[in-house]
Amino acid sequence: MKSDIIIPEVENVFLAAVQEWSDDFMEKVWYAYLINDSDYLIESVMVVSKAFGTIDGEMKKTSLLRHAFVEVLPVSVIKIEMIEKSVLALNNEFMLTYFIGNKLHDKKFIFKAHSIHEDFVEEVPILFVDGVIVR
Repeated sequence: MKSDIIIPEVENVFLAAVQEWSDDFMEKVWYAYLINDSDYLIESVMVVSKAFGTIDGEMKKTSLLRHAFVEVLPVSVIKIEMIEKSVLALNNEFMLTYFIGNKLHDKKFIFKAHSIHEDFVEEVPILFVDGVIVR
């Protein structure tokens, strides 16, 4: 029965952390973006995020944050959430689920601990700004 279930591979849809100025915090902060660099409309998009890891020998984890989007147009981006400065030392995991037509797509993206940093930026497609990309 399990062999009958086919979940297609996620292609040209990925996440990026981009640093932007925040008037609220009066400093640059990191934001997570969902990038749809495909020719397909993705629908019923659900993103569940959490952070986990060890700091000073003590296990830490955050609560789950859930985000839902009706659709993300082809070749477009959508801002998911701000990534709090205190969780940059943890692994930041984003579980993405969406539909293309009637097919379910599902993928886990993880920004490894300390990987969201200016030293690891590259140009983010569609946004054309520097950011940290996970595919």
